[in-house]
Amino acid sequence: MARRQSGLSERHRKIMEFLTKFQNTNGYSPSIRQIGDSINVKSTSLVDYYLNQLQEMGLIERENHISRSIRVLQPTQPGFSVTGTVSEAFKNAGATFANLVSIPIAGRIVASAPIPMPASDLNYYDAESSVDIARSLLPAKDINDLFALEVSGDSMVDAMVNDGDIVVMKKADSANNGEMVAVWLDDKDETTLKYFYKEANRIRLQPANPNMGPIYVQNPKSLRIMGKVVMVIRQVRSVAA
Repeated sequence: MARRQSGLSERHRKIMEFLTKFQNTNGYSPSIRQIGDSINVKSTSLVDYYLNQLQEMGLIERENHISRSIRVLQPTQPGFSVTGTVSEAFKNAGATFANLVSIPIAGRIVASAPIPMPASDLNYYDAESSVDIARSLLPAKDINDLFALEVSGDSMVDAMVNDGDIVVMKKADSANNGEMVAVWLDDKDETTLKYFYKEANRIRLQPANPNMGPIYVQNPKSLRIMGKVVMVIRQVRSVAA
């Protein structure tokens, strides 16, 4: 009986099975959105993240910025095993990915001028939406304090946080000057991602974009810190057909 690879999460396995079946049937690669549909993930950025992991494992190849460019190096079926050279590549990557932790994705965070959080965004991800990260890469001892948000906007580009990236947050209700935080502005029902600075009589929310000015909060009690950024998962930009 074929064995399941210990380093593959359930989503990794399902993606590989879908890629193999789709390419065998159609003769070309599926789009990012089609892959997402196959694993019930709405975020194309999150799908891209999993494909990057599979590429690092040596199971697929893909051309950046080119739609439908995925090539399966090891065709798979349910319960597959990996052999030969690909198996060795997977074995090396497995040391990193064998102990994956699922961090729940709570929704989107705006990295631009703060805007009202639409009710639809609160339900953008279902209860099972998550991103898998090797435990060794996580700074927090208690993973229950971690959650993830998908970034919308470009106010933090000089901090290497771009539109579509995923930020892993540690729950917190306070911050030190210079820390990147997700905040909620109670008086306006707005949320944003910025650097935090406490000044004499106000809070300054500083973007990392020279084309944007800071946001000043005159009443510190109207600002609630939701969490601090502990990791940024950057997305390699590719065309999603």
